[in-house]
Amino acid sequence: MPAARALPALLLGLALAGPAGAAADIVDGSYGNAEGCHYSETEESSGADVFFLLNKEGVTTAASYCEFKGDAKKVGGATVVKAECSDEGGEPPITYELTLTPDNGGYTVSFPDGTRWGPLTRCKK
Repeated sequence: MPAARALPALLLGLALAGPAGAAADIVDGSYGNAEGCHYSETEESSGADVFFLLNKEGVTTAASYCEFKGDAKKVGGATVVKAECSDEGGEPPITYELTLTPDNGGYTVSFPDGTRWGPLTRCKK
């Protein structure tokens, strides 16, 4: 009986690990402006209005969060990945295809409408 219970737990673990493993390949650390990197290091917000943090899970700003969904793909020198973005107001998330372009050791995040966040530099560890 214990082996029968272990199989569903193992399958659930593999299902949950799949997307996280794919997301881990999108960026190799934390990138942001000064306020975003402060949050990355301390897990505390300073309350700044201008706040950007890019990591393997997604992109966080002062008023929104975009969570990476699925596998990323390389297009030229950039990385393209789907993300579900939510604003602070609680609206339903909107799916975008974000482009992460290397930029002087960091990244610029671009949206399909031309909106760009960055350049975001690597946060100190």
